[in-house]
Amino acid sequence: MAPSTTPSPDAASAGHPYETLTPDVVLDALATLGLHGDGRLTALNSYENRVYQVYLEDRSAVVVKFYRPGRWSDAAILEEHGFSLELAAAEVPAVPPIAIDGATLHRHGGFAFSVSPYRGGRAPELDDFEVLEWVGRFLARIHGVGARTPFAARPALDLQTFGIASRDWLLGHEMVPLDVQREWETACNTAFEMISATALGTDAQSAEQAMKKLRLHGDVHPGNILWTPTDRPDGGPHFVDLDDARTGFAVQDLWMLLSGDRAQRTGQLSGLLDGYEQFRDFDRRELALIEPLRTLRLIHYSAWLARRWEDPIFPINFPWFGSSDYWKGQIQMLQDQCEAMEEEPLYA
Repeated sequence: MAPSTTPSPDAASAGHPYETLTPDVVLDALATLGLHGDGRLTALNSYENRVYQVYLEDRSAVVVKFYRPGRWSDAAILEEHGFSLELAAAEVPAVPPIAIDGATLHRHGGFAFSVSPYRGGRAPELDDFEVLEWVGRFLARIHGVGARTPFAARPALDLQTFGIASRDWLLGHEMVPLDVQREWETACNTAFEMISATALGTDAQSAEQAMKKLRLHGDVHPGNILWTPTDRPDGGPHFVDLDDARTGFAVQDLWMLLSGDRAQRTGQLSGLLDGYEQFRDFDRRELALIEPLRTLRLIHYSAWLARRWEDPIFPINFPWFGSSDYWKGQIQMLQDQCEAMEEEPLYA
């Protein structure tokens, strides 16, 4: 069964809002800020928002992000901007938006947008211990800034927001085919029972008090770290796309950089933490949250795809989503995750 064709909350009644975001609209938006493109415009890899690299008449390049309508409030977007500006002020290699006439958030054609300097780079080589150590040092510095003050408008990453809310939305909008719905819901509920006993659960207040939450990047995967040659000025890693910045535990910004079998993941974790702990202590108890976090991301990802199905780019790029075979695969992965959550956590 394909996802329902009932419009999602962020879909316009006469087509998706992004259908109106033509190259002319992008260039006109920049022109309202006194930035004039030379006609060269490239769409960058982003599904949640629309992001473009635009060359200006002075031959410099900027990155323009048009935020998905209805996803974040202005207050939440400005918290993202404020966090990235704090990081830049602390000499952490993030890429903050440019303040133009004192503002980082702008509007044109019904869209909220921001402009950032263009920074190139490639994915880091995460099989290199020195690279892992380097990334770990900067993650610690991000968290050092993140621990200063809390987010007020951005949500937490926990069982309720990533797991239960995602399950309930999928079932409430009849996105899971009837022939696998009961089995999928059972797999979710089994996983949630296990997660509820951790610091991510709503009934784990004592654990939450012992393990501190902070502002996070929230989506640290290899695609959001750009690496430049170390023999160049400011070479090494820099972090992009704080769009998923949330409140949570520090391990959230580490676990997505781990891959391979247990021995490989243990080695990668050792490299990250060797760098991390040069700048900040890491609570080893958080390692027990890696598999629960992976499980929540799995369920949240399905809900994310379903919620975005009215955006034409999603059926094109995710044609396999929504069938009974897709959901059977999800059931198996949830069952595998329940087994993984019973295993001893990684240790480094």
